[in-house]
Amino acid sequence: MLVAIVSDMHIGFERFEEDALKQAREALLKAAEMADAIIVPGDVFDRRAPQPHVIADAIKVFRETGLSIESKSKVVKKEGGDGKWYTSVPIVAISGTHERTAVGNENALALLGLAGILVDTSEARTTIEKDGEKVAVYGIGGISEERVREKLKELDPKPEEGAFNIFMFHQSIYEILPFSDDFIHYDDLPEGFDLYVDGHIHSRVDAKVHGKQFIIPGSTVLTQLKEGEQDPKGFVLYDTKTMAYKFVSINSRKFVVAHIRSEKNTPSDISKMCEEEVNRIVKEGEEKPIIRLVIEGELGAGYGGTDLQLRALAKKYSDNAIIEIDASKLENPELKESIEGVRENKLGGMPIKEKGVEMLKSRLKDYGYSGKIDAARLFEMLCDDSNKEKVVKSAIEALYESYNEQG
Repeated sequence: MLVAIVSDMHIGFERFEEDALKQAREALLKAAEMADAIIVPGDVFDRRAPQPHVIADAIKVFRETGLSIESKSKVVKKEGGDGKWYTSVPIVAISGTHERTAVGNENALALLGLAGILVDTSEARTTIEKDGEKVAVYGIGGISEERVREKLKELDPKPEEGAFNIFMFHQSIYEILPFSDDFIHYDDLPEGFDLYVDGHIHSRVDAKVHGKQFIIPGSTVLTQLKEGEQDPKGFVLYDTKTMAYKFVSINSRKFVVAHIRSEKNTPSDISKMCEEEVNRIVKEGEEKPIIRLVIEGELGAGYGGTDLQLRALAKKYSDNAIIEIDASKLENPELKESIEGVRENKLGGMPIKEKGVEMLKSRLKDYGYSGKIDAARLFEMLCDDSNKEKVVKSAIEALYESYNEQG
C-alpha cells in the first residue's frame, strides 16, 4: 500500500495564511493522486480555536481530497478513543500541539473527524485495508512534553497482528532537539511497529527507531523562518511493501537565509551589502521570496545600532520580496567595551567607585558646597545599604552640619 504522510499544514497561519491554505491543498491533492491512504501527524490548524472561515477552508480542502482518492483502500476499523468513525475514506489524522485543548474538550481536528472529513485516531488505532492488505495506524495526539512518557505507559500501544503497523505521534524528540529533559527519546517509543512517523518538527528527518524507519516529513508551509526550513516543502510517499519512501515536493514560496558579514563597516556599507544580496536572490517573474538577512560581525567605530536604517530597504523591495532583518548578532565594539568596563567595575578606564566620587564632587561643587565632609566620605555613607533610612538621615545631618559651619 502507498501511504502519503502530510504534516504540519498550519491552516490559518496569519502571517502566510494564503500560502498555508494553497500549499496544504496542493500537498493533499497531489498525495490523493499518488497514494492509497493519507496520514496526517498533527497541526492541520495553526490555532486551537480557528476562526469559522479557517475551519470552512479546511473542510473544503479535505472533502476535495477525499473525493480525489481513487483507491480501493478504506478504513475498516477503529479501536480506542471513543471507537467511532464517520467515514471510510482513508485519511487518518491526529491532533497536534497547536490544536491541543483542555482535557475533555473537543479540538478543531476532532471536529473534522465528527464531520466525517477524516478519521481522528488520537489515542486510538485505525485500520485501513486494500485487497487484503492491512495497514494499522496507532496515533497519539500532541500533548505537553512532561506528560508523554506517562501517556505512553498508560496507553501501552501495541501493533495489530497481520498488519503493517505505523506509530504516529506529534512531539519533540531529544535526539533531534536536545533542549529539555522532558523531551522523549527514541527508546521511549513503543516497540514492534514497522514505521514511526512524527510531526511537530518542521524540517525533514530520516532516522531509525528500534531498527525501523523513523520519518518526519516536515511542514507544508514556512512558519518559523529558521535556517533549517530552506528546503523545499512537500510530503512523503511510503511503500509498505518495499519499505522505501520518497519525498514529493510542492510549489512553495522560496525562503533564503542570507548572512551579511560586517568587518567594522559603516551603516551605509552594510545597507549596500544587504541590497546586493536581495538583488541576487530576487528573480524576475518568480513569486516573492521570503528573505531573512542575518547581519553579523562588528559595526564601524562611532556608529550605534540605531544608525542602521534597514527598514527602508525592506520597504523598498516590498513588491519583490518579503524581507526580515536580524541584526542581533552585529556587535558594537564601543558598547561592548563599556559593558566589559562595567563588568570589571570600571568606567572610562576609571574604577566605578572613583568615577562616582568624582561625579558627586563635581555636583556638590556646582551647588556651592564646601563643607568639612568630603565627597569620598559622603559617597561611602550613601553606598552603605545596611540601613537605608539611617544612611539617608546621616548624610542629611552631615550636610546640614557642614552647611551651618559655613555660616
